Amino acid sequence: MMNRKDFLKTGFAAGVFLGSSAHTPALVGDQREAGDAGQDLEKYRFHPHHRFSNDELVIEREQAGRPHEGKILAAIQPHSDDIPIFAGGLVAKLIHEGYKGYLIRTTNDDAAGHGTTRAESILNDERDTQAVAKALGLEKVYDLYYRNHNLHEVNMQEITARFVFLIRMLKIDTIITYDPWAPYDNNPDHYITGRAVEAAYTGRWDYPEQLEVVEPHSISERYYFTRRGPQYINRIVEITSHVDTKVRANMANVTQGPGGNSGSLLRRRLAEKGLKLPILGDDDEAADFNYIKHIMLDLDSEQLRLTPSDKHVGEPFGLEWAERYYYRGPVPSKLDDYIKKTAVRI
Repeated sequence: MMNRKDFLKTGFAAGVFLGSSAHTPALVGDQREAGDAGQDLEKYRFHPHHRFSNDELVIEREQAGRPHEGKILAAIQPHSDDIPIFAGGLVAKLIHEGYKGYLIRTTNDDAAGHGTTRAESILNDERDTQAVAKALGLEKVYDLYYRNHNLHEVNMQEITARFVFLIRMLKIDTIITYDPWAPYDNNPDHYITGRAVEAAYTGRWDYPEQLEVVEPHSISERYYFTRRGPQYINRIVEITSHVDTKVRANMANVTQGPGGNSGSLLRRRLAEKGLKLPILGDDDEAADFNYIKHIMLDLDSEQLRLTPSDKHVGEPFGLEWAERYYYRGPVPSKLDDYIKKTAVRI
């Protein structure tokens, strides 16, 4: 007989009942049972690519105002296209809701993207990374410049120490990056970046020599974005109001990735054959925008991004556009409530 834990880890829509979340500020008035969306979730239960964790599934909805004013996030990626592809909606949402944010890139992308030389490719990717940060409303880019696809040759302690310093210097509260424990990721830049971030998360008192110039600082929460393969998912984030910002961030990534000017290039190839896709529009900018929004993020997402459509992710929960994450936040203590209810005077 399958026990409760095994069932929740197997089902795509497991955990459809919602409980309290550690991410309370982002969920006030927004938390509800996934089944309340009125969708038939049975067909999602055995999705071949992703599994929910045994944590309770939380739907994080968009919020009005700036409930996160004063908080700091770091969007951490090994390559110039990772955050725009997988987490552009979440970053845009949190910035809109009051966060100040920074973009950190661990590699120099010297083996990826367009350029007649490696140096030219590095420069092009650096320019794209700056443009992505601007599109998402991020304050600044920090490039660590390790060799592309060679991060496993670097001592991870060195990378971790650099992350710890940035966490302290920027006073980062929230991190968005690759899941360090996702199986079947064959790119060392992905899993080494994630694991170095995870190690930095626990290093509040590590590297005491840094404390002469920066103060200790602890991360409160991490959002690990998802790709193809068995992977824990416990949070659905609504990005409907911010999907166009995500599109424009991907338009900025011309040097590499499935976005950039792919739409206008496709439009020209079709025109040479006397064909046209009406969805691409009548000019290059419209073609690039619509290609990313309707083809890359939706129709052909599995092939282009190795992750399901952002529209399909939201559908069973009544959301037009959404992203999926494995979220790790603070675990609230039950001791204070217990003391309040049971303590007696002596």
